[in-house]
Amino acid sequence: QVRTVESGGGLVQPGGSLRLSCQTSGHTFNYGTIGWFRQASGKEREGVSCIGLSDGAPWYLDSVKDRFTISMDSAKKMVYLQMNSLSPEDTAVYWCRPHCADYSDYEDDFGPWGQGTQVTVSS
Repeated sequence: QVRTVESGGGLVQPGGSLRLSCQTSGHTFNYGTIGWFRQASGKEREGVSCIGLSDGAPWYLDSVKDRFTISMDSAKKMVYLQMNSLSPEDTAVYWCRPHCADYSDYEDDFGPWGQGTQVTVSS
């Protein structure tokens, strides 16, 4: 069972930074990779970044490369997303979940999406 609690979102001005945290439990760390996803209003959910749980290898969506950094603490089963140089286009609800991308049967495999944490970038 996948359990995640995301925190650290909020309102930030363009160019600002936020650090998202994700406390995981259950079997969340059993799936090889864990990632951060986001969904902006009126848009499809997208994978933003993910990290290999065995090798720590990161992947980033092109639009966030060089601005976002994913990290994890395996002992604490925590995942983080440092977000710098934020722009209004980063405004979305963010979740941490297994895998690197959403797909049609995702909820069948990993359960329903939770509340996530809202990130709003606005002046």
